[in-house]
Parts: sequence; structure tokens; C-alpha cells
Amino acid sequence: MVELRRLSPEDGEDVYGMLQAIPAEENGFVNSANGLSYEEYRRWLEKADAESRATGLTDGWKVPQTTYWLYADGVPVGMGKVRRFLTDALREHGGHIGYAVRPGFRGMGYGTELLRLLLCEAGGMGIRRALVTIDPSNGASRAVARANGGVEEPVSGERVRVWLDTAR
Repeated sequence: MVELRRLSPEDGEDVYGMLQAIPAEENGFVNSANGLSYEEYRRWLEKADAESRATGLTDGWKVPQTTYWLYADGVPVGMGKVRRFLTDALREHGGHIGYAVRPGFRGMGYGTELLRLLLCEAGGMGIRRALVTIDPSNGASRAVARANGGVEEPVSGERVRVWLDTAR
């Protein structure tokens, strides 16, 4: 059974273990909880939960985003973020949705399912077309986006821009 769960300040050691397994930065996806002590992780959860309730820019550039965990048979196997709106910088690098699958669970279809569920969440936030930006060399992520109906723009710059319909 696969399910998407929204980050909660009550999340425990299972999520902490996953966050330590997902690299701090890989293919443009940033996992800012990697390398934190368990106590720091608890504070990080509170901050991330508060960020999900924000309505406008914070710190002059950061947009509200909600973090989710993908669970498979009770085990957290991936994480994703949905941003409610984009800045000019996020249109180039970041997009509405970012996602990562825990090493050891890659190549099993979890990335495709994670993006599908995140698109449903984005649609519920009023986002009709979601942007995902992908490193051009990340063939797996590009395949995940295509499997979810993503349409790539011609490659320009450092990222591939992929648009996905949230009502699909």
C-alpha cells in the first residue's frame, strides 16, 4: 500500500532515518534535514510545518511550500515539496514541485507515484499547471515526469522545464 502523508511536527524516527538517507543535494533537490541531529530535526519539522501555512514571500524570496512523505507498506520511501506559487528564480530552478526517492527504493515506480500524488495536492491548492525543473542528465526524473504527462520545453540553461496538468 502506498500513501502520501503531509509533514507533521510529530513525525518520528522513521522519517528522520529517510531524511538522513536522501542526500542533502542531488540533481537540484535540496534536503535541508540531511545531517541534522535528531533534536535539530525536531526543530526543522516545526519550521517546515510553519512554512506550509505561510501565505506570501518570507525573507524576501522564499515561497510557502508544503512537504510530504511517500510511505510504502508503512515505510517512508520518498519526500516531495509543493510550492504554492513561483518567483522568477523558481521558474528557472525549482518549479512548483520537487521530489526525491530514498536510495534503495529507486527504480521501483515510487517516483512516478510520488509525483502523481503531489500533482493531486498541487491541484487542490489551485495550481492548474505545475512546473518541475530537472537536471538535463537526470533521465530517471525526466521519465517520471513524462509518465505523469509532463511536456518538456526545449532545453535552455541548466534545467529542463517540464509542465504537468494537475487535473490529469
